[in-house]
Amino acid sequence: MPPVIHQELFCMKDFLRILRRFVPPYKKYLVWNVVFNILSAILNLFSFALIIPILQILFKIDQDIYTYTPIVWDFGNWEAMKEIPAQLKDNFFWFVSDLIARRGGSFTLIVLGLFLVVMTFLKVATMYLAFYFMIPIRTGVVRDIRNQINRKITQLPLGFFSEERKGDILARVSGDVNEIEASIMSSLDMLFKNPILISIYLIGMIAISWQLTLFVFILLPFAGYVMGQVGKKLKRKSLEGQQQWGGLMSQIEETLGGLRIVKAFNAERKIQERFERANEQFRQTITRVYRRQQMAHPMSEFLGTATIAIVLWYGGSLILANNSTIDAPTFIYYLVIFYSIINPAKDLSKAAYAIQKGLASMTRIDKILMAKSDINDPASPRPVRFEQAIHYNKVWFRYQNDWVLKNIDLEIPKGKTIALVGQSGSGKSTLVDLLPRFYDVTQGAVTIDGTDIRDVRLVDLRGLMGNVNQEAILFNDTFFNNIAFGVEGATRAQVEEAARIANAHDFIMATEQGYDTNIGDRGGKLSGGQRQRISIARAILKNPPILILDEATSALDTESEHLVQEALENLMHGRTTIVIAHRLSTIRNADEICVMHEGEIVERGTHDDLLRLNGYYKRLCDMQSF
Repeated sequence: MPPVIHQELFCMKDFLRILRRFVPPYKKYLVWNVVFNILSAILNLFSFALIIPILQILFKIDQDIYTYTPIVWDFGNWEAMKEIPAQLKDNFFWFVSDLIARRGGSFTLIVLGLFLVVMTFLKVATMYLAFYFMIPIRTGVVRDIRNQINRKITQLPLGFFSEERKGDILARVSGDVNEIEASIMSSLDMLFKNPILISIYLIGMIAISWQLTLFVFILLPFAGYVMGQVGKKLKRKSLEGQQQWGGLMSQIEETLGGLRIVKAFNAERKIQERFERANEQFRQTITRVYRRQQMAHPMSEFLGTATIAIVLWYGGSLILANNSTIDAPTFIYYLVIFYSIINPAKDLSKAAYAIQKGLASMTRIDKILMAKSDINDPASPRPVRFEQAIHYNKVWFRYQNDWVLKNIDLEIPKGKTIALVGQSGSGKSTLVDLLPRFYDVTQGAVTIDGTDIRDVRLVDLRGLMGNVNQEAILFNDTFFNNIAFGVEGATRAQVEEAARIANAHDFIMATEQGYDTNIGDRGGKLSGGQRQRISIARAILKNPPILILDEATSALDTESEHLVQEALENLMHGRTTIVIAHRLSTIRNADEICVMHEGEIVERGTHDDLLRLNGYYKRLCDMQSF
């Protein structure tokens, strides 16, 4: 109950930081929520006030004579204004006693009962309106967080995700955001409404008897301290639980991605045991969190009841000793108000526990939202046009502590095809990834027509390039939308023409709905060769001056490779092309072949020139021939 005064329990600083970040767009809803919460609390207080005359009528306690006094609202006279509450009370009691004298006690009870019904209706109506204006805040903030996470994921460089597990990121987008919705957002109303209720009720209690209220305030810090001790470790345990949930999601994602290998190696039992161990650890952590969280309600119930019992003893002793200005009906009214603080205080304590749990999830989400991208647009971007050549000028690149590329000096003239070959891990893909700025060079520079690509807007730079990767990246959408992906305003005729050039039109039209057929998750309804030709059609439609082919045929059978290779030749015609290839047969006609070894270009030349050198390239060819 009293944890409202315990700052540690609320982690108020962290909570207010979240509100400042996400609530400002919904200020008007928040203002209306506060207004209707205040009206609801005031109406509640006045409806309770009817207890006094009802008790006096039933038990014939009050024998005082009341007179009606006209109210004069003189705002310049403070002394006169101070008397108005007492005058309003006397006028109300005069009205009740006059009604009893004229119509009898039973009729008066009916009138007071009807008045109580009207006040209650107004109270619940304002309470509903307060909820009504809180709902757009709750739903809007959660939507904004999801949008921000998704926006941030698309903006962060690839290097960020190489250090994070996909499953853990998915857990943050789903589980952690849901936890914020279930804890922090669902607690918003309690946190805005209950302090208002408690404040107004306390004002009413002070107006009735400041001595009793002072006694109550002596009791509250003790109860608040006890509640604070229970909630101290909740956030830490909640954070641990969310991290374990992220680990579970990562394991599921790994299992789904490697299910073929799991079955091939009869490793089902091993995968099951690994997951079940982690799942049991998560269960134990979350059990401790829930037990501590559920302790809030019974403890606040017990402490509230104990406090009321003490107040009942103290106030009753004053009345029995005739040492108090408060009479019995007013004391009952006081107890009703005081007891009415119990529910909002309990809700406040539950909200505090829920917020502790939500703050742990917010910490994990902020690891994405607050991540800094080192791949950004320049403050003063320069225009870029590709007319002459791409130049890797003494480029060095380091990933963590290891040098991946060392002193690369490579010029790629416009219209030429450059092939990169070498063993796995020699730096071929990294070299290509520097061109669209998936990563930035550590030393040196990559230039297009003499312009450093770091001085160019990312959208302009990447607009010059088209990619076809070893694994065709497709989306759970139609053929049309996959081919037109990233090309605004593409027409059906343009898409079909690109598909024909990529040797994809015939098999697309053989499907039930043609270009409107859904290809399934990651193109799961298609063969490898079909997926690759859709990827090539996408690049053809974009019509980029620079083409990047990363192992585009290495995973295909001979027949599919022939069709894809023909589509690639159509795509490469008249373009500057950088080809990464394991199958050396696919790059015989390249204008220049660069052989990479341990991050360096160790040989370069045409196919025939490199064979005559009898070096690394010759050994690679011999190994493939063998």
